[in-house]
Amino acid sequence: SRLDRFVIMRVQLQRSAMVTGLRQTFKAAVQARPEILECHLVAGGFDYLVKTRVADMAAYREFLGSTLWSLPGVRETRTYAVMEEIKNTTRLPV
Repeated sequence: SRLDRFVIMRVQLQRSAMVTGLRQTFKAAVQARPEILECHLVAGGFDYLVKTRVADMAAYREFLGSTLWSLPGVRETRTYAVMEEIKNTTRLPV
């Protein structure tokens, strides 16, 4: 199946993550999951932005249940389904 939908998720880890080293475990688990395209530690009201590409929303629900919520320390997520991709480039203006 074509993977034609980007989905971006905000991920909040358990509050004990800084104390227990859970962040390192989370990072290692994310790096081992090929379906996670990007993961960024961010400043603000949550911990990470995670990006994946799925065939449809049914595939996203499967990803959410079998992958995202199985990552160590995940306490809360918020999902943003990309409705239209306006610009996507990796080219730097040099």
